[in-house]
Amino acid sequence: MSEPTPDKPVPPKKPAHEEDPNKPAWEKDPVAPEWQDAADDPLAAALREEHGEAIQSARRFAGDLTLAVAREAVARVAASLKAKHGYTYLVDVCGADYPQRTPRFDVVYHLYAFATNRRVRLKVGAGEGEEVPSLTTVFRAANWPEREVYDMYGVRFAGHPDMTRILLWEGFNGYPLRKDFPVEGIDTGSAIYPEYYEPSAGPVAGAGTGWKPAKPPEAEAKP
Repeated sequence: MSEPTPDKPVPPKKPAHEEDPNKPAWEKDPVAPEWQDAADDPLAAALREEHGEAIQSARRFAGDLTLAVAREAVARVAASLKAKHGYTYLVDVCGADYPQRTPRFDVVYHLYAFATNRRVRLKVGAGEGEEVPSLTTVFRAANWPEREVYDMYGVRFAGHPDMTRILLWEGFNGYPLRKDFPVEGIDTGSAIYPEYYEPSAGPVAGAGTGWKPAKPPEAEAKP
């Protein structure tokens, strides 16, 4: 007859979780919050006082403020946010494509204020062929992100110091993040990182990448 096995030790009880009383409701509840009108937000009200109808709408989601801004006024609004309201950090610039909508594209800027630990999103609509004022005169950090938006969506930025592609070469056919760009990609006719690019199939000297074309193999062989 086998000896009785001792009882398994009972794990200690975990301490009861104490909810942070300062957490906003949307953090306590796992259900996604709803978009809310933010016309009464002090920042939105101040910007509307400064820029009038250029502030087209103000909405709030999960504590973040999103302002729809008239395309021609976005640089002025960004400059005001930086100089008067403490939004000194441009986090990112990105794009979005809505082929069935007019205007087709959104250009979205994310700004951050260190003093208040708050983020603000500026959203600008742009139709096919319409240019958006560059923010490079307000934030130097806008330079490369705006080039990436142009490279991926074809939206150009007026006043940009180097409005050239940054990920793909000049002469690339299409804009890969548009919804009508083939998901499987396109055949560019070029190998990856070839030793020599034909003039119409690779990077272009002086296009902002610092790349200079090498001489073609046959040119090097000639005396």
